[in-house]
Amino acid sequence: MFFLTPVLVAVVCILIAWIFKNADERSMEGRKGETRARAQTRPWVDEDLKDSTDLQQVEEDVDDWQESEENVEHIPFSHTRYPEKEMIKRSQEFYELLNKRRSVRFISNEQIPMEVIDNVIKSAGTAPSGAHTEPWTFVIVKDLDVKHKIREIIEEEEEINYLKRMGRQWVTDLKKLRYKITNWIKEYLDTAPVLILIFKQVHGFAANGKRKVHYYNEISVSIACGILLAALQNAGLVTVTTTPLNCGPRLRVLLGRPANEKLLMLLPVGYPSQEATVPDLIRKPLDQIMVTV
Repeated sequence: MFFLTPVLVAVVCILIAWIFKNADERSMEGRKGETRARAQTRPWVDEDLKDSTDLQQVEEDVDDWQESEENVEHIPFSHTRYPEKEMIKRSQEFYELLNKRRSVRFISNEQIPMEVIDNVIKSAGTAPSGAHTEPWTFVIVKDLDVKHKIREIIEEEEEINYLKRMGRQWVTDLKKLRYKITNWIKEYLDTAPVLILIFKQVHGFAANGKRKVHYYNEISVSIACGILLAALQNAGLVTVTTTPLNCGPRLRVLLGRPANEKLLMLLPVGYPSQEATVPDLIRKPLDQIMVTV
């Protein structure tokens, strides 16, 4: 019968430990490689999503959440029904109005009526939302110093985005549109008379201080943004949709917004400048965007 000596036992143990260590290291390298590959294929990862708000929601006691509030009474629905020809006419005119909407990066510093801004924000506030939680905050910035601070924050992050985070494909795709501005310089953040920053509220607060669930908050706020774009077009104003990647936490602090709000979109709003140009784009025809079953 073969017996292992103490020295041989020690050697075998060391060998087994070495094999397992190398296997773990290879596994770790494999996972790191997969992570790097995912990062390369997903350049639009926004650091805002790593905000501590989500972590606090998971960790805090479920008793902190507000239960259902009082029921809401129902009232008769007020509706205007148009004759078929009028429906077609109105839908065609609305399409023609919105088909003229373009993303304009050259915005005049000419002042615009604030009553118009009030009305377009009220229009955006008519959007549907999960359980009628209305999880949106529209921050209107007119102050020149604050606008410039916003520009500084965004340009600092955008330079990193263009050079590192987004990759060459993003810059290449922009170049084919022949924009005069295809870098991190955002002059319109200074020149536009109004900046609208749209925040989504990841949760709300009841009167007793307990937190309220905001269902589908990002979808709800995105719908409100779409209505806002239509309202601005209807009022004769221009904008360009911007999503300041990785700027949300700093902009939230700058504007004094609470931790339950996260920046979703920023819109510089005003009249187009005299030298404004846009790419001569053609939108997809109906048969490429609609399927009837």
